[in-house]
Amino acid sequence: MQQQTAPQPKVHRFRCPGCGADLQFAPEGGNLTCPYCGRQERIEPTGASVEERSYEQYLQAHPDQLGTLAEGALEVACQTCGATVTFTPPMVAGECDFCGSPLVAQPRSADPVLAPEGVLPFSVTKEGAAGSLGKWIASRWFAPNALKKFASPDELGGVYIPFWTYDAYTASRYEGQRGEHYYTTEQYTERDAQGNEVRRTRQVQHTRWYPASGSVERWFDDILVPATKSLPPQRLTALEPWDLQRLTAYDPAYLSGYKAQRYQVSLAEGFELAKQAAAPVIEGDVRRDIGGDEQRVSNISTNYSAVTFKHLLLPVYVGAYRFQDKVYQIVVNGRTGEVQGERPYSFWKIALLVLAILFAVILLALVFGGRR
Repeated sequence: MQQQTAPQPKVHRFRCPGCGADLQFAPEGGNLTCPYCGRQERIEPTGASVEERSYEQYLQAHPDQLGTLAEGALEVACQTCGATVTFTPPMVAGECDFCGSPLVAQPRSADPVLAPEGVLPFSVTKEGAAGSLGKWIASRWFAPNALKKFASPDELGGVYIPFWTYDAYTASRYEGQRGEHYYTTEQYTERDAQGNEVRRTRQVQHTRWYPASGSVERWFDDILVPATKSLPPQRLTALEPWDLQRLTAYDPAYLSGYKAQRYQVSLAEGFELAKQAAAPVIEGDVRRDIGGDEQRVSNISTNYSAVTFKHLLLPVYVGAYRFQDKVYQIVVNGRTGEVQGERPYSFWKIALLVLAILFAVILLALVFGGRR
């Protein structure tokens, strides 16, 4: 009996009605655009809304709740840094946007993921991102001249980065102490300008502490948690704010011509990070509730309920370059053009500045010394 092979998944491509080429999403107009004949096709609204999902129901995702980001999507893993990106043909993997290494592994069919609820489409073009990067590099005086070559559209890759958002109602019980200041008058002696010993008085602050306990409540809306481990969280945080009010329901058309990273932080891991983000806010509520002039907080116990989440894809231009055997990352907000990243320091530029300062000091000393 002849063994039947499983049918290969159909690759979903957006074809140009004019010339048959593959359409790509164009940030400048928000449409699918043909790179050859320039024809534009509007992405029709799906009518779906970006809905919150129940955290408890989706914590153990069932197969029917999983899917690929696009029909026939491929994914490839970087063997250097471990990042996995998803893309749709005819796009090719090329180099890893996160570390700059060649992607030598063969792309394969993308594994199912918890489907994204929403996406913020790119609104900054590659050229616009490269322009922002060029200004950022120009403001780094001690960066090597070789870094200027990096401010090119070809050096940046558009990647949709995965994020989780969490909503939750919190009820927190606390124990601590309230400190109230009071003042006493203290006498002391010191010497005046003539060297005479004089007696003076001053007010000295003291604190009385009283036990305090109680409860506070708060509703958290859209705690944003990066679901990638390929970029430092603090760098992504520095790209904020994101205009999440402009989210649109996910449509594979927005992925055309771009890559998307699959989440590396699970839904449950993300919620623990969301709790860490909420903790200082809750502590601030506790301190205000305790009142007084100072507060000591010894214990906070928080219960989370009505927890919902969204899986979002947010647009980031990512670039990585190597300088003296070290990898440096650059990220650009695909909505605002905000740039964050690392840069090396040029030893020669710093040395020249030090020499210039020393020369200026010596010159000034000779000029003013010669006038005496």
